[in-house]
Amino acid sequence: MVILNHMQGFKNFLLRGNVIDLAVGIIMGTAFTAVVTALVQSVLMPAISMLVQSPNFDSFLVFGQIKVGVFLTAVVNFLLIAAAVYFAVVLPVEKLNAMAKKNKVEEKEDTELSLLKEIRDSLATKK
Repeated sequence: MVILNHMQGFKNFLLRGNVIDLAVGIIMGTAFTAVVTALVQSVLMPAISMLVQSPNFDSFLVFGQIKVGVFLTAVVNFLLIAAAVYFAVVLPVEKLNAMAKKNKVEEKEDTELSLLKEIRDSLATKK
């Protein structure tokens, strides 16, 4: 009986919106990671490698066992990924949110204005 009560609680936990939203977010994040990685590795890094004549910076600044170039490659990859996410996702989403917010404000103003007109017309007919 106690186990059945715990199973019901576990089922309720799994079916709450937060857990499902989190799972969907993780799945979408994983899929998006593949897209961003492909963009960086197949488009951006080859473009940079044409400029510096090297596919990466791994062979730059090697001092015995210390490979500063590997760190430099990781930093460049991070910056490219951050730029790709910012310009391909963050900016467009911010613009869409701003447009939606503007439309809501305009809609609210239109609704308030029409209600005020109705009140005015109603008061005018009562005189």
